[in-house]
Amino acid sequence: MVKVCGMREPDNIDEIVRLQPQWLGFIFYPKSARYVGSALDIDYMDSLPASIKKVGVFVNEAAETIRDVVERHYLQAVQLHGEESPAVCQELKAAGLIVLKAFSVDDTFDFDRLLPYECTCNYFLFDTKGSQYGGNGATFNWDILKMYAGNTPFFLSGGISPEHASEIKKLDLPLLAGLDINSRFELSPGLKDIPKVTAFIKEIRN
Repeated sequence: MVKVCGMREPDNIDEIVRLQPQWLGFIFYPKSARYVGSALDIDYMDSLPASIKKVGVFVNEAAETIRDVVERHYLQAVQLHGEESPAVCQELKAAGLIVLKAFSVDDTFDFDRLLPYECTCNYFLFDTKGSQYGGNGATFNWDILKMYAGNTPFFLSGGISPEHASEIKKLDLPLLAGLDINSRFELSPGLKDIPKVTAFIKEIRN
């Protein structure tokens, strides 16, 4: 599965939709360069194809606030990119949402941190540890994911670029469920480079 994250501009979104990724990500974190703000009309969000899941990305927001944004923007999933607790994940999952919990990974990452989140999330998302909550534009050492012994499927994120497609296809990671692409596929923050996304999705699916 491919998730194209950091979407904001309707015309650009329409072009991405034609490529039929399984997920679209919309960032509701005000400090992000890809913050949705008031850019997206609510009726427009409702008009997007039901076949593509709309994901809201949040950082340390209260569950009530997240549910309000989800309802107003017709989202089906949430990606939690801060220090959200297992209880918050479980609350949102119990409300019928698909929950992705992001973790910042480096060579010293302790996978035991994930144990309290098993069964509270539909997916984990492994991103590169950096100075920001995601969007750091760098990869981490993917070999460390061979140490993951959990049961929750996961998305690979962090600095994925068009050149990584062939390498990703060779990864032997049974629980790798999807790829999260963003900054390395942009013309500017929030504006995706359509030829790059097109080529990547085509190669990944072949």
